[in-house]
Amino acid sequence: MALTISKTTVKKALSAHSWVGLVCSGLLYLICVTGTVVVLFEEWQRIEQPGAPEMSEIEPAAIQRAIDNVLATEAGPEPTTHLFVHFPTEALPRTTITTDTQAVHVAQDGSIVAPEENAWAEFLLALHYRLNLPAIAGMTIVGIMGAMMLSLSLSGILAHPRIFRDAFRLRARRRDQTALADWHNRLAVWTLPFGIAIALTGSMIGLYFVSGFGMASSAYDGDGEAVTTAIFGAEIQTSSDPSQLPRVQPIMDYMAAEQTGVEPNYLIYHDPGTPAQHVQVIAAHPQRLIFGEYYNFDGESNFIDMAGMADGTTGQQMAASIYNLHFGNFGGLPVKIAYILFGSLLSVIVATGLYIWFAKEKRKGRPRTGARAIWSGLVIGTPAMLAVTLLLRLLVGNAVPFEAIFWLGLIACTIVPYFLRNTSFTGMATTVTTGERLGN
Repeated sequence: MALTISKTTVKKALSAHSWVGLVCSGLLYLICVTGTVVVLFEEWQRIEQPGAPEMSEIEPAAIQRAIDNVLATEAGPEPTTHLFVHFPTEALPRTTITTDTQAVHVAQDGSIVAPEENAWAEFLLALHYRLNLPAIAGMTIVGIMGAMMLSLSLSGILAHPRIFRDAFRLRARRRDQTALADWHNRLAVWTLPFGIAIALTGSMIGLYFVSGFGMASSAYDGDGEAVTTAIFGAEIQTSSDPSQLPRVQPIMDYMAAEQTGVEPNYLIYHDPGTPAQHVQVIAAHPQRLIFGEYYNFDGESNFIDMAGMADGTTGQQMAASIYNLHFGNFGGLPVKIAYILFGSLLSVIVATGLYIWFAKEKRKGRPRTGARAIWSGLVIGTPAMLAVTLLLRLLVGNAVPFEAIFWLGLIACTIVPYFLRNTSFTGMATTVTTGERLGN
């Protein structure tokens, strides 16, 4: 028996389908824009706090003094469980120490200079990484968007068999958005390798919790810790005199003598001041995509082993390469410029894709004026609100509630055009935004 569905139900279902597509496209656009901006993560930190001391290197003795100075300022009944020392790098030539309770910049002699204040850069990273949501939920959504972006890239090729042949051909400019569709398709071809790489790595990073759970269930009898251990190595088990912290000098001497050619970026004290204390050095390997290798030392500053990110299993090396490939943290400024350029083009591709769909719907007698107005507000409002929050950071300070301002402002940017869509001003602005004048 055939299923009979009323026209009203079908209309509502189509409307719901359209709004779900709009939300997904909006999230994808937001992720593309913020991903483009976050490429300059280190540079934004320098802009936020230009007075922080900068240096090209720092001596091990000064690092030790800095660690001792920071631990002496730790307050509270519970000792810090982790202490991170960020060594000066080319991208961020600053020495910063972070504990469970504080983050401070230190001078080249190891003295504490000022608290680290890069709240806007951290807000930006959290917005791109997890949409300012709790980690598991936010990263999973972002990972799903990455998978959707990958499927759109591949399906776009299949849907346009002549797309490569016509990669540098533009049809005669007309008013029916042919020019806009041509530019959308051409940009998609030109950015295809970049788009696939970004979408694939982004989905892998975002779906870390989901894939880790699946791997634990299928291969490790539900042991999630075993999955982490297989990639990043096991937790170090050691015992030492808690009254004596591991010394930095012998650790750095070992790295200089035995691990030549690597560049230490981080020094991590685990459980400092306890019998279980131990140290990890994260060092970058030039000419490699991996974010770094973990070098493990016990509480007496003796070398134990390496995690295997540089020379372990193929899976470990691939996992260690995903982050740098996704964010462009290799090759210096030229690579960052390329990522910004291609990221901007990906944002344009996502934006124009919806406008092309709106034009097709209008030709079919289904003008989506409300959705189109919201989309125009989102396209303009996303970079605008990022600029507003950055301006507030520079004018007001580090304590600005960036998340609330950004999301409330972005909602306003979409709601206002929706209710004003029938006015002449908004109609003119939307026409210009959608590119309908490209044919003139």
